[in-house]
Amino acid sequence: MTASAADQPLIPQPPSTVTALRQAVAQIAPAALPAFTRELDQAADQARLGSDLAPLRRFTAHWAVYVQIQRQPRLAMRFRELESVVATGEADQVRQAAAQLGRMLDDARGALSRTSGE
Repeated sequence: MTASAADQPLIPQPPSTVTALRQAVAQIAPAALPAFTRELDQAADQARLGSDLAPLRRFTAHWAVYVQIQRQPRLAMRFRELESVVATGEADQVRQAAAQLGRMLDDARGALSRTSGE
């Protein structure tokens, strides 16, 4: 049995480099490019001011997780649904949605660590 198109990733997970992540975001979520650029500028400024690459590492880690989720249509749709519940739901709904979002983020980080460890 073949999986539906909604079950297939739109693109392969790119390497966690600024260039590869920018290209992936442009392809799968072009509306997020302004945020990507703004956050990259902030991370670069922080790295320069502190003479430390940690802000750039955090930036690439964050956007790699974003791409990991957004490249999977059903997962991305569920993530957006849960974000909406967090923004507008009742307290119990918000707690449940936030917990699910946390698990989804943990799963995405885990998938990235497995692919980078191969």
